[in-house]
Amino acid sequence: MLGTPNRNRIAERREATRREILDAAWEVAREQGLSQITLRDVAARVGMQAPSLYSHFASKNAIYDAMFAQAWTECQETILAAEERLAAEGGASKPRAALRVQARTFFDFAVSDLARHQLMNQRTIPGFEPTPEAYAPAVDTLESFKKRLRALGVRRQQDADLCVALIGGLIDAQLANDPGGSRWARLVDRAVDMLANDLGLPQDS
Repeated sequence: MLGTPNRNRIAERREATRREILDAAWEVAREQGLSQITLRDVAARVGMQAPSLYSHFASKNAIYDAMFAQAWTECQETILAAEERLAAEGGASKPRAALRVQARTFFDFAVSDLARHQLMNQRTIPGFEPTPEAYAPAVDTLESFKKRLRALGVRRQQDADLCVALIGGLIDAQLANDPGGSRWARLVDRAVDMLANDLGLPQDS
């Protein structure tokens, strides 16, 4: 039919297979640990022989690379969705509320999946460095966070670093000492308020 684009079914099947491989890799990471991913295990879960994976990913590090990009893309989308909800509720103009939402959203995203957090934020895989393409969503997320901080009146790099370190520390404490619990989760809002006081952010009206 004229005007109707042809579907590239081969490309669609290839992309679907790549997603299936990534899903299998995440399963292994969550069950056995991020560093325990093997091509043989991943291939078995998708009904392939290990050498067949090379037609989709050049190496195991290429799988990690795609997982890294996927994780940070999902994080970015989650934060944006939370901010849109805050704006719809009329809270976007409240500096402390906005900062709490950003901190809480990232905290919840991180602690909900240990393997994903380790890949995103810790150097747990010897020899793995994300490619610039895979790292781009992480850079975009951090730059967007800094831009939001500047809009709230937080402009010094050291203050932005303190925000990141504070929430990162709470995430690590929660995962290490009370996984699945709320011991450090319940401190997020208090920690953000302490930080807001230190940064001189106005009280929400």
